[in-house]
Amino acid sequence: MAQKAKARRTVVIGMLGTTLDTGMGAHRWTRWRPTVSLCQQEDLLVHRLELLHPPHGTSLAAVIRDDIARVSPETEVRLTSLPIRDPWNLEETYGALLDHVRANSFHPEEEDYLVHITTGTHIAQICMFLLVESRLIPGRLVQTSPGKGKDHGAVGTHAIIDLDLSNYDTLAARFRQQQREGLSFLKSGIDTRNAAFNRIIERIEQVAVQSRAPLLLTGPTGAGKSQLAKRIYALKKARNQVTGPFVDLNCATLRGDGAMSTLFGHVKGAFTGAVGDRPGLMRQANGGVLFLDEIGELGADEQAMLLRALEDKRFLPVGADKEAESDFQLIAGTNRDLQLDVERGRFREDLLARINLWTFRLPALRERPEDIAPNLQYELDQASQALGTRVTMSKEAQEYFLRFATSPEGRWSGNFRDLNAAVLRMSTLAAGGRMTRDVVDEELDRLRSQWRPAGAAAMSASEDVLVEVMGAARAAELDRFDRVQLADVVTVCRSARSLSDAGRMLFAQSRAQKKSVNDADRLRKYLARFGLAWADVSGRDAE
Repeated sequence: MAQKAKARRTVVIGMLGTTLDTGMGAHRWTRWRPTVSLCQQEDLLVHRLELLHPPHGTSLAAVIRDDIARVSPETEVRLTSLPIRDPWNLEETYGALLDHVRANSFHPEEEDYLVHITTGTHIAQICMFLLVESRLIPGRLVQTSPGKGKDHGAVGTHAIIDLDLSNYDTLAARFRQQQREGLSFLKSGIDTRNAAFNRIIERIEQVAVQSRAPLLLTGPTGAGKSQLAKRIYALKKARNQVTGPFVDLNCATLRGDGAMSTLFGHVKGAFTGAVGDRPGLMRQANGGVLFLDEIGELGADEQAMLLRALEDKRFLPVGADKEAESDFQLIAGTNRDLQLDVERGRFREDLLARINLWTFRLPALRERPEDIAPNLQYELDQASQALGTRVTMSKEAQEYFLRFATSPEGRWSGNFRDLNAAVLRMSTLAAGGRMTRDVVDEELDRLRSQWRPAGAAAMSASEDVLVEVMGAARAAELDRFDRVQLADVVTVCRSARSLSDAGRMLFAQSRAQKKSVNDADRLRKYLARFGLAWADVSGRDAE
């Protein structure tokens, strides 16, 4: 025969209410006393009440225990005195409650736990909430309230609160909406599609709203580190997590003796030209966010001072005898490999360990081809605001630009700075605010020239020869390998007096190893592979 399942027991953990639970005479039964009321609920059977109280509440706790025995004989009341001298002291109260919780065993497979948060000081209620929210107490909250009417005035009502937000669809939806708004804010409202980038932004949103630890943003120049740092600050400001300003500095601009003064300030007379006190950027950022872009450019002395400021919130201005204080959150940016700089002795290992608790690498624009289209629209909107007129692209122009932008030819070496500049130039040249294919063509030529590798000018000049003899369309169809080789052959042919003469120059090494050679025929067959004849490449008839 199957064994009957053992019924689960309900255990309540609560703090004695030294004010709300008081009552010594017979009239106490006409008053609402939360702890007694909790055990009088018709639809809640409390099997055990763990009643915690301060040392001076022992007598009152005993009265409550006896009264509960009268109204709910099924309830076992266990009294526990906690060493709390000042119930309004957060550290003392939380410490005592935490020690009590850790000293006791919980059996959630057999017992349901409720934590009564109606009684006790506000500090005690906050501590109880934290213990449940952190799952140190594996239970739910229960709150009691005085009832209405003569029949329920003393008994009151109760409500159980589960901190698992998945049980509250509306609340959970609002939290998800808030997170979506935060993500959209960090992305400047751009509907990015790159999965890796979206994961980075999601993680940054989580860290930004929950932590004041340093953030390290890495990635190539122009990837958006400065813009993202400003958005992180704005998000924290909107969530009331910072009160101070956003202060930013490109460390690559710091040079010489002025570097220390710029960051940490100086006192009057600290050096020649110091005619007054200067607070420095670090003190200006007190209560806010300090963004140090290109942090790898900081000198050794500035790195040491920054480390002290991060760890102790204190630093010594130039020429000062007294330390200054500043409590700020650091966001650092770099396009360098700081770990490599540490190995080369250019960056302090202890400073890197301090700032890379949360490190996020922003990918280059060419690594996010699917995000170029939404960013193009964003840049068009920005250009429209800058120019004071609405700028749009024709469908043909947009498709043509995106085809180039997402192809291997779109190098985007300057990342978003290149995209921003390209859109702004095209928008400025767009007649009547309508961007056409001709405007895009002009911009793409400019970008190709801008991205041409160093030393490629000569190669480009040679390749232009192919356009002359084959036309742009046919030349564009050639592989790069064939383009480079054929361009050199055509250049030699143009300088040669005849087909045979050109063959002798082109095959000078291999012809020496052959007994019978026909250089002209070899060259004629090579040109024929590309649909060319001697007359096409030299402008002269064959010999």
